[in-house]
Amino acid sequence: MRTTVVVVDGMGGGIGGQLIGKLKESIDSDTEIIALGTNAVATERMVKAGAHRGATGENAIRVSVSSGDFILGPIGIVIGNSMMGEITRGIAAAVLAAPGERILLPMQQDHFFIAGLEQLPLVKMIDRVLEIFRERIKAKKLTPPA
Repeated sequence: MRTTVVVVDGMGGGIGGQLIGKLKESIDSDTEIIALGTNAVATERMVKAGAHRGATGENAIRVSVSSGDFILGPIGIVIGNSMMGEITRGIAAAVLAAPGERILLPMQQDHFFIAGLEQLPLVKMIDRVLEIFRERIKAKKLTPPA
């Protein structure tokens, strides 16, 4: 059974690039990684990190995010106007409406605060996201199709 992982990022694509780099270490050949960037720099960085393919811009994200069994990225991808405005309300709504399971990094931003969240270095947050991903993909593969 083929699994598709969509990674959404903006700005310079640094978080998405790190996610993809680490993700490549823990996936099998039946897993495809799609990089969706709000801008060309973010997409290029994620593709260079090892995504199988990528697309750029609001419409590409809105159309392609629904193809993912899993959607990974910083929490800002579900909050309109986050990432200095790069995440539009349309992108946030599309990510939230997509059928895939979202595993998000709890990154703090200037215009919102996540109460009770332990501040961890980015590397540790990425490791935790990948740990959750491995648990969830294992559970999906063990669950028989309906």
